[in-house]
Amino acid sequence: MSYQVLARKYRPRSFDTLVGQEHVVRALTHALEQQRLHHAYLFTGTRGVGKTTLSRILAKSLNCQGADGNGGITAQPCGVCEACVAIDAGRFVDYIEMDAASNRGVDEMAQLLEQAVYAPSNARFKVYMIDEVHMLTNHAFNSMLKTLEEPPEHVKFILATTDPQKIPVTVLSRCLQFNLKQMPPGHIISHLDNILGQENIEFEAPALRLLAQGAHGSMRDALSLTDQAIAYAAGKVTLEAVQGMLGALDQSYLIRVLDALAAQDGAALLAVADEMATRSLSYNAALQDLATLLHQIALAQTVPAALAEDLPQREDIVRLASQFNAEEAQLFYQIAVHGRNELGLAPDEYAGFSMTLLRMLAFRPVAAGAASSGAGSAPSAPVTRPVSAAARPNPAAAPLSAAPQVATASTPVPRPAPPPSAGPANSARAAALEAARAASGKSAPRPAVAPAPTQVPPAAAQIQAAAPAAMADEAPPPWDEEPANAAAQKKTEQQPTGDAVSNSATARDDAIVVAPAPASAVTPAMAAQTAQVIASLGWDGNWPQLAADLPLRGMVQQMAQQSELIRCENSGNTVCFYLRIPVETLRAAGNVEKLTAVLSERFNKSIRVETEIGAVALTANAKAEADRAERQRDAELTMRNDPFVQVMMREFGASIVPGSIRPL
Repeated sequence: MSYQVLARKYRPRSFDTLVGQEHVVRALTHALEQQRLHHAYLFTGTRGVGKTTLSRILAKSLNCQGADGNGGITAQPCGVCEACVAIDAGRFVDYIEMDAASNRGVDEMAQLLEQAVYAPSNARFKVYMIDEVHMLTNHAFNSMLKTLEEPPEHVKFILATTDPQKIPVTVLSRCLQFNLKQMPPGHIISHLDNILGQENIEFEAPALRLLAQGAHGSMRDALSLTDQAIAYAAGKVTLEAVQGMLGALDQSYLIRVLDALAAQDGAALLAVADEMATRSLSYNAALQDLATLLHQIALAQTVPAALAEDLPQREDIVRLASQFNAEEAQLFYQIAVHGRNELGLAPDEYAGFSMTLLRMLAFRPVAAGAASSGAGSAPSAPVTRPVSAAARPNPAAAPLSAAPQVATASTPVPRPAPPPSAGPANSARAAALEAARAASGKSAPRPAVAPAPTQVPPAAAQIQAAAPAAMADEAPPPWDEEPANAAAQKKTEQQPTGDAVSNSATARDDAIVVAPAPASAVTPAMAAQTAQVIASLGWDGNWPQLAADLPLRGMVQQMAQQSELIRCENSGNTVCFYLRIPVETLRAAGNVEKLTAVLSERFNKSIRVETEIGAVALTANAKAEADRAERQRDAELTMRNDPFVQVMMREFGASIVPGSIRPL
């Protein structure tokens, strides 16, 4: 007699012997006992979880005649009657198994449905089992819809698939669907233990656990691997034989890796990697097993009862759980998982594996690093962001980190001293700035004196008042290579002097940055002429507002919104707009001509636009930025002055996260 593989020899023949699908067994058993039988069943699940086995057991339950030949539909088929024996042997004429992968066309389906109208030969029901039903074509699915919805009373359909997403919803709606789960490792181990006991084969429990892990939730795969292990080990299933057969990594390598991490021994880490390279072991499998081991260490730290008692490395896991804190275990697990994903991107697998180990050695959680830096370090709250072990927090650098971030303006102006009623906040920030400058070894910059504004004619003043003054809180960062006053002096020398904006529409405690005047300063005569031209156009002279309202798109819109109106002149019947733009690129590709056409249409008058390159201040973009900054300041002030927020900050120590407030 030829040898029969374990997967076929020990195929379950009743619901009682089926392993790991209790939810499906319960539903089918109750349906059979109460005679509430559906005409179509759909079993879904990955390979080797019992779809075909369930269909055969269900077919036996529907056609069982009992040991005495007088039985009926039952949830416990006898297994000895003619129908049960024939179905188990695969020769029952009224139980038809069809492989949809090789019979997927409409012709095969039409032939099957033509035979379905005939009554069964010697059974209660004619059962059609269509395996891998998702492989059928759309025409085949459509041809079976009517029969699947209203089949003859003597016909039952059982469909099985590993990919239910490919089945049309019209078919799904006509079936009772049962989703079969993957086999848990515990179920596989107990089932293998039972089978090997019946076969009188010696085995080691750790070897069965390794086989269960290699099966990846499939009982058929587990039994096939067991057959292979029996042949590989010459009749005895041992851990060493299973490791050699599966190419599994000896866990002692990983234990040595974690011991080296606990001892901060980089040489020992690389020694393990070199030894694995000598034996041609898989680094991908090593990182996978290392992540599994770290998961078990985390379980031992948080939920010790969840750690299996029969783990081969249980003692080492418990020992390592006491050497690492919970944050380190979580961080090492994350590094191992990401290192495995990045293994294909590394120059070679050895480099990827060794760099992953060195990354574990180089990084520590913030809380662990702060605790190990000494008693003089200030305690810090645990955070999940990893930092380098060499970059531990330094208490001496606290004043530098407390210094606020500052912006750089074109002409720096010192911030005026706050009034005494402003409270200690401004003085504290000033002290932090002085401490930051002292820590960087640079002297405090001298305040740059803004040039005094010249007398501005009324018309020019009207144009300039249309845009708000630019606001800035100037303080040079400590890493500048030259003092702030030198940089300001150099920048002032590069830019011509002249008229500037001096007042703001609202009173604020921020310093007003005085913009440098253009090279072609507006004389009183020019300003008077500009006012006359503006009045003749029926326009208020607010160029930033006009530039924002013009129906422009693309580069022309950018040129208009980033330009500044210098003056307007009459040239016969044509009005000439003199604009200053910041970069040459904006006036390329006919942008000036397009802006001229739009302005002529806007004022219903012949317009000419002349442009020059230079620094700009009173633009639509500057006005929009100032408006956004004002709304942001108002939103932050409203939030800080809210009574509920103040109570939370005062009573519970709450704080507002910088940058988290957004104006509506």
